[in-house]
Amino acid sequence: MSQSSAPATVVIYSGGMDSYTVLHRALREGRRVHALSFDYGQRHARELDVARRVCRELDVPHQVVDITAIHGLIDASALTDAERALPDGDYAEANLRDTVVPNRNMVLLSLAIAKAVNIGADRVDYGAHGGDHVLYPDCRPEFVEAMNAVAGIANFEPVTIHAPYLRAGKDAILAEGLAMGLDYARTWTCYRGEALACGRCGSCRERLAAFAANGARDPLPYEDAGDV
Repeated sequence: MSQSSAPATVVIYSGGMDSYTVLHRALREGRRVHALSFDYGQRHARELDVARRVCRELDVPHQVVDITAIHGLIDASALTDAERALPDGDYAEANLRDTVVPNRNMVLLSLAIAKAVNIGADRVDYGAHGGDHVLYPDCRPEFVEAMNAVAGIANFEPVTIHAPYLRAGKDAILAEGLAMGLDYARTWTCYRGEALACGRCGSCRERLAAFAANGARDPLPYEDAGDV
């Protein structure tokens, strides 16, 4: 099958390690990938900068969509409100509920579905995974199944929502990416947009634990890799 006749996929690509793996997985399938990133007023743009650079290197069509106009609707989160303290520590409902961005994935998936219909893509990929289930309702199988049903009837052309790691942990995602030879120095995970990843926030700790579980060294430099 020629690239021009290959099925197209829209990948919601944040620049983090999960969506980086999803992006490469879709490319390995031979799909024509269109990467879609969103600026919704998050506290920093490090992930978006990484996403731009990776897509340039891969020659993958990429849009960064400015939806900062909705910031006032979703600012009740430590990820979108700079006045809130970012919690440190491992992912747990008690200390990381403040990192939930209201309805984020429903908004992003809706826009990605529209993009898919607009370009004739039959699939939208995103990086929800099993480790997110405890905290993020919009990463749970029930949500993905319901959104998938809606995506099948919301337009004349049905779109499938594909979350390949929905029931896998971050360590399994990383294992697959390492097997593909992916360079995770080309990702950003930390909630803080500083020169070095902090190593203390839940996102950093989950990432470091995944590398430890795979017996691998994270190529990103950290302020504090702690006891992970």
